[in-house]
Amino acid sequence: MSTNNSAFSQNLISSPAVKEVKSSCSEQSLEVLTTQLLRDLPSYANRATQRARRRNRSSEVYSYMLLAGKPEFQPLPLNPGGYTADGQKSAATGVEQVFFTTLERQYINQKAVELQEFHWLLLTKTKNGWRLVMMFTQTDSYPKQEPPSPPRDSSNGNIAQGVKAWLRDCQAGSVRMLTINLRS
Repeated sequence: MSTNNSAFSQNLISSPAVKEVKSSCSEQSLEVLTTQLLRDLPSYANRATQRARRRNRSSEVYSYMLLAGKPEFQPLPLNPGGYTADGQKSAATGVEQVFFTTLERQYINQKAVELQEFHWLLLTKTKNGWRLVMMFTQTDSYPKQEPPSPPRDSSNGNIAQGVKAWLRDCQAGSVRMLTINLRS
């Protein structure tokens, strides 16, 4: 008996800008790492949502991530003053900042509601690979109808859990890393 699994196969883009890399995640630049992370984040975050849903059945509203947007890497100052004595912006040593947006859908009273979230992800590189330090999130309706929520610490939320799981899997070699031409 033969089974055709063509519906389950993936077509990989073959282009000079994309090729497989043999090195570990800890050797990747922040830009390459987060581009790969955001590619996989919807499935990781949605699995975290499903695990939370099984533990806490009292809540009826859950978000499902549809996509994660292109990362931005321009850092914000992390010290209270924001600037050093010589007028330069300062940043905490060893902490990298990534900004990205996600589009999520919730079902409330059998009606689909879409939300856009803005995330500020702080990562650090350790001898064992990249780790999440902290994450903040603002939520906004989509399309925009109301002002966004104030930033909240989302370091233990479903998206942060998805980031942590992806970083763990990446360091274990379970994530296929590709080199990406970021200058396109």
